[in-house]
Amino acid sequence: MGSLTGRYFTVMTFGESHGPGLGVVIDGLPAGLPIDLAAIQRDLDRRKPGQSPFATARKEGDRPEILSGLTSGGLTNGSPLAILIRNEDARSQDYAKTAGSFRPGHADWTYFKKYGLPPQPGGGRSSGRETVSRVAAGAVARALLAPLGVSVRAASLSFGPVRAARRDWDFAEGHPLRFLDPDLAQEAEAVVSGAKARGDSVGSSVELKAGGLPAGWGDPVFDKLEANLGRAFFSIGAVRAVEFGQGLALSSMLGSEANDPMGPLGPLSDRHGGVLGGISTGRDLTARLYAKPTPSIALEQDTVSLDGEAVKISVPGRHDPCLAPRLAPVAEAMCLITLADFYLRGPARLGGPAQP
Repeated sequence: MGSLTGRYFTVMTFGESHGPGLGVVIDGLPAGLPIDLAAIQRDLDRRKPGQSPFATARKEGDRPEILSGLTSGGLTNGSPLAILIRNEDARSQDYAKTAGSFRPGHADWTYFKKYGLPPQPGGGRSSGRETVSRVAAGAVARALLAPLGVSVRAASLSFGPVRAARRDWDFAEGHPLRFLDPDLAQEAEAVVSGAKARGDSVGSSVELKAGGLPAGWGDPVFDKLEANLGRAFFSIGAVRAVEFGQGLALSSMLGSEANDPMGPLGPLSDRHGGVLGGISTGRDLTARLYAKPTPSIALEQDTVSLDGEAVKISVPGRHDPCLAPRLAPVAEAMCLITLADFYLRGPARLGGPAQP
């Protein structure tokens, strides 16, 4: 089911939304890397549900359990690192009324056509709950990359028509919507609250920045850094568009406007988001991820039953009215996982760090 990614830093996730638990197996870690459970928990806490009026009310502790790969002193031992996160608050009965129909906007229909199985409670492997495993892996990748000075952060850029005009990253981290612009925060809250009150949801987007990345990471042609990052970001279920640097805006510029002037240490500006020719430039890597509205909404919608009969459906249960606040830590995790894989490929020609 496509549950494995990476070449040198390999990540395989397992588990379902309403099963006993979810987890991840990470292979390729060098021995001797300190792994701090509290640091993994901090990243998981940033993603977990039930923390604000703008998130699902599902209550999960998301407590990581290390099953293998660590010494008694908390150091990696060179074998696969396995992490388990148990489900504690799944309510499969909430899906009884919709079990015989395909929920619009979900993967129910496509999973049925591929596997021949009726819709699973909570969406099974297609649920956003699966991303808890990715965030755990991302926390491990963060521990691998932090000594190099590499840092990754993401926050909410827009909700519906409200888009941040300025970026205050410290404000975003403490805001319930993780929104970047303090001046427009109340407008963003009103958009999300209004959609939720109507039984609807709203689309949103996330901006991500990776700093401290040396020049020279990435490979030409088919294995470009942004190609791998794009694959990683698009593997997140709700993401429908990704752009790097000034992205779509570059398509309306002249070359004289779009090109980054060069200096002895590389580009002097960063319109291309820290990547040229598929290889990092040494500037901050910048990406934006655009997410569709949460498909689970209380409003009545048209669909069909498993027998092909036209029916009306309203999706009960506990769901996020928007996705960006919890998408941000998942985007960070997928970026960290991808960067860790490139790091372990070996030293960059232009002075990158050596393989540990």
